[in-house]
Amino acid sequence: MDGMAKTSTTTQGLRAAIERSGYYPALVAEAVEAAVGGEPVRSYLVHQETTFDQNEVRRHVTVLVLTGNRFIVSHTDEQAADDTSPTPYATTSTESVKLGRISSIVVSRVVANPEQYKPGTLPREIVLTIGWGAVSRLDLEPAACGDPNCEADHGYTGSSTADDLSLRVSEAGDGPETVRQALAFAQALSEATADTR
Repeated sequence: MDGMAKTSTTTQGLRAAIERSGYYPALVAEAVEAAVGGEPVRSYLVHQETTFDQNEVRRHVTVLVLTGNRFIVSHTDEQAADDTSPTPYATTSTESVKLGRISSIVVSRVVANPEQYKPGTLPREIVLTIGWGAVSRLDLEPAACGDPNCEADHGYTGSSTADDLSLRVSEAGDGPETVRQALAFAQALSEATADTR
């Protein structure tokens, strides 16, 4: 990220984390650099995930970056050769969201032996869900009344959830340091969005 402020240890840490992931670091770093521009990086999270799709193993990486004004999401997927390309290829996308647009930050923590929990203990896993209104999930189910013999149509009831991004990080799969980084990023993003309200 040569175009970014070289004096920023956070920016250098982001570049090092992208390189450590080993997942097309030149491609991922260039996409993130273009999205961040010259803004200083306040916090970041680099998360590589491997998934199994039928008989194929697929890897992808998500990079979350917090600047003074924006939340940036970069996602890179690799694809096998297919009808559109005779060679394997990767797709990288970035989205830049103004901090004031973030409407929801949910951190779900999973802890083992909750009766023995001590403050500061690292969760076994966390799920970070961030919403800014680009994607919403609508869960509907038939509504019912209290009468078990009622056959009337009561319509539907449900809930709408903003979940533009959902990221699961676990100690077993990603290591304790990645869980710590995810918690630190979630806290930094929460604090930054609180400042914009």
